[in-house]
Amino acid sequence: MANTLEQLLNYSKQYGFVFQGSELYGGLANSWDYGPLGVELKNNLKAAWWKAFVTHNPYNTGIDSGIILHSETWIASGHVKGFQDPLMDCKECKTRHRADKLIELHSKGKVDADGWSHEKMREYIEINKVKCPVCGNFNYTDIRNFNLMFKTHQGVLEDDKNLVYLRPETAQGIFLDFKNVLRTSRKKIPFGIGQIGKSFRNEITPGNFIFRTREFEQMELEFFCKPGTELKWFDYWRSFAIDFLKTLGLSADNLKLYDHPQEKLSFYSNATTDILYRYPWGFDELWGIASRTDYDLKQHQEHSKENLEYLDPETSEKYLPFVIEPSLGVERLLLAILNDALVEEVVEQTNESRTLLKIDKRLAPYKVAVLPLVKKYHQEKTESVFENVLKRHVAVYDDTGNIGRRYRRQDAIGTPYCVTIDNQTTEDDTVTVRDRDTMEQVRVPIGELNQYLQSKLDL
Repeated sequence: MANTLEQLLNYSKQYGFVFQGSELYGGLANSWDYGPLGVELKNNLKAAWWKAFVTHNPYNTGIDSGIILHSETWIASGHVKGFQDPLMDCKECKTRHRADKLIELHSKGKVDADGWSHEKMREYIEINKVKCPVCGNFNYTDIRNFNLMFKTHQGVLEDDKNLVYLRPETAQGIFLDFKNVLRTSRKKIPFGIGQIGKSFRNEITPGNFIFRTREFEQMELEFFCKPGTELKWFDYWRSFAIDFLKTLGLSADNLKLYDHPQEKLSFYSNATTDILYRYPWGFDELWGIASRTDYDLKQHQEHSKENLEYLDPETSEKYLPFVIEPSLGVERLLLAILNDALVEEVVEQTNESRTLLKIDKRLAPYKVAVLPLVKKYHQEKTESVFENVLKRHVAVYDDTGNIGRRYRRQDAIGTPYCVTIDNQTTEDDTVTVRDRDTMEQVRVPIGELNQYLQSKLDL
């Protein structure tokens, strides 16, 4: 049976993956904190992406640029003028809505108003009497543009000269450092620059748990290539991204591609594909791959008056590289991973049900749980084994409740292996190792335990 969004939310809070932000003070809308298991899972996802796209990739290198960039950055990129949503207020209940999303909701997804003029959207809303989804009234303000960037001031004076923005994407920091990376890394085109970092968007209609939030993390690659080769590289990175998701354990049945039609492409793009995932509410965007042509480097070259052209060392040809951008949200991927892995399973031997997070071993928050069979008799030995296991693996100690209940708790959070210390341990220095998926148990000498676990976790 498929998971509902409410089930995922309750599960995440119960087991320490995701908490409501600022819950102590009644909560902050659309704000989420990541608990002990959530932060481990996020770090594992980021590590897997960084390994595949940067450290173990022959083409790419990485950077970590600032969250606050020079304000001219966002003028050059077009975000100051163009990064806007069509905003409407309900005069009755005072809620704010995106006009295009109201149309999409009213038409049950059959009408895509993205890119429509304000006049066209207003006409549709009036003709179809699109009511406020919150209070049911039909009484709106006019549509107006709302810039999604968070504004702040740098320095002691809060004036226009010190106005800066929290970045709405990590990509622009890569473009600003393009020449520095090119010079210091000695890379030659084609090559890419990857980055993982926080971004901020003052979304009008955030929602669906952690799917759309105002503060989020992106894993982005900007891949620079010679003009004329960009569509070949676009196909390459699109396939690479799909394969990466499958290696993380996402089911192919829950993934599909949406190629943007030419008339729907951004003005700077000549190809865009979204990788869609089947979330509890249906297929929605997980990963965007765009061919951005030379738009970004050209804009920054014009505004900064600095030459950003690449000099081909073999042909002596100068050109502005074209760019392929695969951009993935950490939180959206985390939600997809939880949804795909969380199952209710009937244990054949006992005909009992168990909650199981059948997650890839590399991504599991804890790799090993170390448990005393009976705390009163086995605690001291268990603590010694636990300290030894911690030297090599991310592990957790648990002595609360009976052993069956503790096994079920570890199954529910995806821990691949449970190590149990029992009476036989005191006799022959062996422990029981239980496999999460098969529930099979084997005896392993303590002296060989770390090596045994490593061999299993490397599979």
